[in-house]
Order: sequence, then structure tokens, then C-alpha cells
Amino acid sequence: MKILACPVCKGDLKLNVEKEEDNEIITGSLYCPKCQHSYPIADTIPNLLPPEFNEQKK
Repeated sequence: MKILACPVCKGDLKLNVEKEEDNEIITGSLYCPKCQHSYPIADTIPNLLPPEFNEQKK
């Protein structure tokens, strides 16, 4: 967590764990309080694409 930063504003990210197994985060999210963007964690992989890239995928 110390090396991760928000891709939009470079702010610190807060970790929200929904499911954890064997000290590995399975699902959850990373939240940037500075710019108020949230980044999902699914199947142990954080999606740190900026929000405009996620909107284009839809």
C-alpha cells in the first residue's frame, strides 16, 4: 500500500477489504479521499485504470 497512489491525483489510497483468504485480498476496493475515486479489487487484482477509461469500456 505504501507504493500505490491514485492514478488521477497521485493521492494516498485507502483499502477496503470485502473478502480475504490466507492474507490475500480477494475482493474489495481502493479509495482516494482526495479526488473521491474508487478502484475495485476483483479476484485479487486491483483495477487502477482512471475512471474515464473504465467508462469507455462500458
